[in-house]
Amino acid sequence: MAKVSPLMFLPPLIFAGFAVMAYVGMFREDPQGLPSTRVGQPAPPITDQALPGYEPVTPEMLRSGELTLVNFWASWCPPCRAEHPKLLQMQADGMRIVGVNFKDQQGTATKYLRDDDNPFIAVPFDPQGRTAIEWGVTAPPETFIVGGDGTVLFRFAGPLVGSDYEQRFLPALQAAMAQ
Repeated sequence: MAKVSPLMFLPPLIFAGFAVMAYVGMFREDPQGLPSTRVGQPAPPITDQALPGYEPVTPEMLRSGELTLVNFWASWCPPCRAEHPKLLQMQADGMRIVGVNFKDQQGTATKYLRDDDNPFIAVPFDPQGRTAIEWGVTAPPETFIVGGDGTVLFRFAGPLVGSDYEQRFLPALQAAMAQ
């Protein structure tokens, strides 16, 4: 009789583990949303380095008593470019937006804002992505709603366009504005 190696059971066990994780994940409260440890917490610091010719962010900007959006973007990011008209519209409607440019080149980012207009009250420059890491950003664009007291109220991963924007971001923004 042939001996059965315990290693023969390893691949099916690994597969079963992944299947259980996928099954449990399907029944999360919001399977499309990514959890953020920053929601409900004070906004982390943002680099005080700014793109040349643009305002740096100050801690007071996020605790001004007014709702502020913190948008992480890059000029090389196609979804960031897709959401840019929405950011310009929000700025025109009076929304305060801080635009953290990360993992980008200064010249390219500056040219992009000069050519396509600047919707931001401040443009911090985070070339190494350290501020993005502190905020828990996974990929651009990501937008955070920050309350007037500097508390992170909501995190939205992805561009501010389409049905996800309308179904998840806008209700969160309206709720934050009603507070």
